[in-house]
Amino acid sequence: MKDSAVKILAQNRKARFNYAIDDSIECGIVLEGTEVKSVRAGNLSFPDSFAEIRNGEIWLMNFHITPYVYSSIFNHDPDRPKKLLLHKDEIKRLIRKVEEKGFTLIPLDVYLKKGRIKVQLGICKGKKLFDKRSDIRDRDVQREMQREFRKHIDG
Repeated sequence: MKDSAVKILAQNRKARFNYAIDDSIECGIVLEGTEVKSVRAGNLSFPDSFAEIRNGEIWLMNFHITPYVYSSIFNHDPDRPKKLLLHKDEIKRLIRKVEEKGFTLIPLDVYLKKGRIKVQLGICKGKKLFDKRSDIRDRDVQREMQREFRKHIDG
């Protein structure tokens, strides 16, 4: 199977706006019971979520997975911390970055790859207000240039 067999389930657009992404890493995620069906159905929300390092393990906090509609009373807790799966050397590298340089770990994307649910974890730094304004201004200028270009082509 090729790497192109990736189906994006959710993207964190708010993180891309609020943070400058330095690097990213692909992680597996430990899900229980009906969480897998709920995620595959797209019933998840993570605009304010972040990853935390505890006892040499990485945990995803504020990652809300809505309970599965068609399950019985034995449903999952929607807001429980979820463990991320990484190699020890990758965790050590992340610990160094977060502790020494003041980076934050933010989930950027949730996607299916070869039938498994993966999380793209971004190593991010918070943007200042003027950086956000600059991004908005650049986006508006780019949009205006596209309009002018299309208008010029169409006649």
